[in-house]
Amino acid sequence: MKPLLEVVDLKKHFPIKKDFLGAAHVVKAVDGVNLTIYEGETVSIVGESGCGKSTTGRCILRLIEPSSGKVIFQGKNILDLNSKDLRKMRKEMQIVFQDPFASLNPRKTIRQILTEPLIIHGIGTKSERDKMVEEIIEKVGLNRNHLSLYPHEFSGGQRQRIGIARALILRPKLMILDEPVSALDVSIQAQILNLLKDLQKEFNLTYLFISHDLSVVRHISDRVVVMYLGKIVEIADKKDLYKEPNHPYSKALLSSVPIPNPDIPRERVLIEGDLPSPSNPPTGCVFHPRCPMRMEQCSQIQPKLTEVAPHHFSACLLNNEN
Repeated sequence: MKPLLEVVDLKKHFPIKKDFLGAAHVVKAVDGVNLTIYEGETVSIVGESGCGKSTTGRCILRLIEPSSGKVIFQGKNILDLNSKDLRKMRKEMQIVFQDPFASLNPRKTIRQILTEPLIIHGIGTKSERDKMVEEIIEKVGLNRNHLSLYPHEFSGGQRQRIGIARALILRPKLMILDEPVSALDVSIQAQILNLLKDLQKEFNLTYLFISHDLSVVRHISDRVVVMYLGKIVEIADKKDLYKEPNHPYSKALLSSVPIPNPDIPRERVLIEGDLPSPSNPPTGCVFHPRCPMRMEQCSQIQPKLTEVAPHHFSACLLNNEN
């Protein structure tokens, strides 16, 4: 099966001010990410705050310019496109942001917000655009009466539905969902996730879902990518990752997820210390200072993603010991 999106050695390093000795530093927010996404699937990126998952999503869309690497979408390297060609490509790749209120223009009605992408890309006549807007607002569970209102007149869940409609109106092939439900109540989260799954089936969408909530990721994902300090440490099918995680960091993350029955015995994997600074990452394996299973060579050798089971990849030196 031909991939829809290929990310090859993607890096984003932010320069920071020189220290008192005059040495310049960079923050390695994304440091060598390789990822393949196939049409129609949902791939989720999980990890602690600051691991680089949102920066990865924005670099893929060139909302942030990557430092190096390749982002190949439908056979074209997006990083080589000029501004005119990039604008054309943006119809095929859209994003839904975490904060539905901050991402909507408070001075425009919902009709104006949803019509704007169509005008920018020169799609349809005025009457055709009006019809498309009215159709898409109903697809996300709102109605035509809402089109004359402003963003502040809606609840958080309704605003996120509008954000989804704005991304969907151009009929993209890929949608990047950056923490789309983290600001919502749990009951509303379920509604939005079910809406996303229904829209995916109807419009044959491909999702890159970014989240720190492993319970949400389990509900919506086909494959899961675990990131730590700008690097991918594990990639696996959802069932395989939740049943048998390989990397110590993945094990620690999954052991921290609350379960409905507290009487069920479970093994907790504790992570020592704090997240290191991305401006001065550890040598060798970036996780080794906090890893409960670290070995002497972990501080010297940077592990590569290796296949530990069919379609299951992990970056851990323990795999070489087995």
